[in-house]
Amino acid sequence: MSSVPTAPTARLTGHNGPVHAVTFSAGTGQYVLTGSQDRNVRLFNPSTSRLIQTYSAHGYEVLDLAVSEDNSHFASVGGDKSVFLWDVATAQTLRRFTGHVGRVNAVAFGGEGDSVVVSGSYDGTVKVWDTKSRSEKPIMSFSEAKDSVSTVCVRGHEVYAGSIDGRVRVYDLAMGHMDTDVLGASVTSITPTKAGDAYLVSTLDSTLRFMDRPTGKCLQTFNHPEFKNETYRIRSTLGMADSVAISGGEDGSVFVWDVLSGKMSHRVWHKSEGGTEVGAVSGKKDVVSAVAWNRMRKQWASAGGDGEVVVWGAAA
Repeated sequence: MSSVPTAPTARLTGHNGPVHAVTFSAGTGQYVLTGSQDRNVRLFNPSTSRLIQTYSAHGYEVLDLAVSEDNSHFASVGGDKSVFLWDVATAQTLRRFTGHVGRVNAVAFGGEGDSVVVSGSYDGTVKVWDTKSRSEKPIMSFSEAKDSVSTVCVRGHEVYAGSIDGRVRVYDLAMGHMDTDVLGASVTSITPTKAGDAYLVSTLDSTLRFMDRPTGKCLQTFNHPEFKNETYRIRSTLGMADSVAISGGEDGSVFVWDVLSGKMSHRVWHKSEGGTEVGAVSGKKDVVSAVAWNRMRKQWASAGGDGEVVVWGAAA
């Protein structure tokens, strides 16, 4: 089994409420960006745990984030029903894309040079926005989902969209067709492999699945008697060159599975000492809502309902 670093190396604090989104910067991955219920986006240096910048423009909670490949811009979404495009250096919003009629749950960059932003909303639509155009209207809109779109991601010319209706839809923009995989339970997270030949999906039946992209077959399932994800939107991710699956739980812990064997390899507690212990009553403040893997530094982060982000790495 692959060995995942499980020593907490930093705790990023200062959020006034649960943290819903966490991501590393692109390239060297030396910074962490967080989105919180307190309506702010924050940029941290995890090496020093220092808060570098706070980005304030949202009027509602921030639910998801995406960073451009050159780190000059990021996108944020949430309860505002809009997509915010930010300039990292000036901390100013460059664009606000409007058109959704419900909260926006998910956002991702795509296209050559991150020329488009893709968003998924509670209104059941996926919209594609041109970051270079001055038009306020989306260049594409997909409305096949029968319920809220909870997660979106982009790999090459394919847009993945997961919905509460229990389906993953993959829009092939080059070929102009859509594939649908039926999961049954509500989808909360999708992470394609780097090669794009498979993807990890989380659903509200306390199970993660590793799906074959060409056939839609389930290659592996990940669960555990103590792993619970039945109520809240929890993000999962792939790590260690797509050899491990990582997900937070509703009890304050994070689970790691080996992709090849399907066996759980690690379980760590997000909270610091004195926090949640095994058998404690779970609540929203204990939910580990998002995890992110740093491809360049062999470290990862977990975001919690307790308002903290923990960065995990190798013990010193």
